[in-house]
Formats: sequence, structure tokens, C-alpha cells
Amino acid sequence: MNLRRESSVELLLVHPGVQRIPNAKLEIFQLRRFLTPALCSKLIKLIDTGRRPSTIADDNGDQYFRTSETCDLAAEEPAVIALEQLLQDLSGIDPQFGEPVQGQRYATGQEFKPHTDYFAPDGQDFGKYCSVAGQRTWTFMVYLNPVGAGGGTRFKAINRIFRPEEGKLLCWNNRRADGRVNPNTLHHGMKVRQGLKYVITKWYREKPWA
Repeated sequence: MNLRRESSVELLLVHPGVQRIPNAKLEIFQLRRFLTPALCSKLIKLIDTGRRPSTIADDNGDQYFRTSETCDLAAEEPAVIALEQLLQDLSGIDPQFGEPVQGQRYATGQEFKPHTDYFAPDGQDFGKYCSVAGQRTWTFMVYLNPVGAGGGTRFKAINRIFRPEEGKLLCWNNRRADGRVNPNTLHHGMKVRQGLKYVITKWYREKPWA
């Protein structure tokens, strides 16, 4: 049985409301109202219950590089089950290629400086993170709430900032057409200026997640 390990432009654009951001530098899409307010609220509560300081691969010594909090969401939670099904229906990717769902919480003043979601092939932690499941392929991210001020996601290569909206999904392919990682996916979780920001992130891999 062939299991789908990839999403694609064609698969995503089948779904009503999916918008491709027109730019040749990367494949990136948004879908407003992907999640209902009720489901967003349930996921926020789970993040608040399990949050801990966020970490990064290939530590660069900057203690302020990623100042948010992170939460691994339990797969058996009803809200997570509902989210995973929606993501599978949208992406077309078999669940076994997905990492566990993560949630992030940004308080006022917190940010994630410009970074890529793929692991740098020449990075010190590449073997640690990619030896079993391979490189990250697609990122699916969902904003769970509006933010008083700040907190956008900036893709410098395409001069675009995406603002948090309740239930809005943002997704992108971390690679080029030839399979190499795409540095144009560099993005900045910009500093929250007022309020709190909650986000769900789902990453997919080249091989099944162990």
C-alpha cells in the first residue's frame, strides 16, 4: 500500500478557501477559519496546562532567540484528534509522517527570531534530529486567537507578514522543487506587543515518525 507522504499545490487548492500566496520563491498557502472558535478555545486550554520554555536545535548561544513557551499535545485528547483529522483531510499526508502536534504560547515581549523549520544539513544537531524520520517537509501552523498588537509571522524573502486571526491556517513547503531545503522559508515569529498569542504547529517528515 502506498502511503501519501507529501502534500502539493494541487491537493491544497482543491479545498474551498485555500489561497496560494503568489510568489515563485516558495510554496505557501493560507486558509481562514480553518478551525472553529470552540476548537481553538479547547486547544488553548491544553497549551496553558502543559506549557514549558521553548528550545531550539543548533543552539546559537542567543538566550533571547526563542522566548515563547511550548506544549506537546497528547494524541488521545479529543481536541487533538479532531485537529489531526482536519489536517489530514486538508494536507492529504498520511498521519504516520507527522510529528506530534505542538502548541506555542507567546506572552507580551516574546518572539521567535528569524529561523527555518527544516534542520540545517550542516548543523551540529542534524544527525540527532534527522537520523530516523529524515528532514522536515511541510509545516502546517494555525493561529488560535487574535493578538492585541504584534505577533505576526514575517517571511522576509517575499516581503509578507501574516497577522494572527482566530482559526487561520498557514502552511508551506520547506523544500524546493528538486528536494533541497528552501532558505526562502526563513520566517520570524514577531514580538507580541500586546496580549497573548497561541499557535498550533504540525510538522511532517520524509519518513514515518518513530
